[in-house]
Amino acid sequence: MKTDERMRVLIVDDEPLVAQTLGMIFEKSGFATEVVHTASEAISSALMHRPNLVLCDIEMPVRDGLKLMEDLGHRLPECPILVLTGSYRSLSKVRDCAATLRQPVSVLVKPCPPKELLRTAGRLLMPA
Repeated sequence: MKTDERMRVLIVDDEPLVAQTLGMIFEKSGFATEVVHTASEAISSALMHRPNLVLCDIEMPVRDGLKLMEDLGHRLPECPILVLTGSYRSLSKVRDCAATLRQPVSVLVKPCPPKELLRTAGRLLMPA
């Protein structure tokens, strides 16, 4: 499969080790990935590269993942979002935000087994 034919995943996490690990998981499964560490970088990258899926953390400095979800909802409503958070206290806020968006959103809690992560991503990427 050529690089330009692979599904593109944008990974957004402010923890570099987590972000790189997620990137490796998706790369080894045949995805093309881009890793960024802030919501602002994510919006710029998403508008430029049009990913098939955005995988984002919620608790990030400056602009959090909830704001990123809202921005993506307005700017790229066709792009599904997979939220991966380590904070149980943010789950209800994530679900409330997801209910206002047009694109599909799934939420997983860290730590998450790679198989579950990839299975959920696959469901989000299936044509409706």
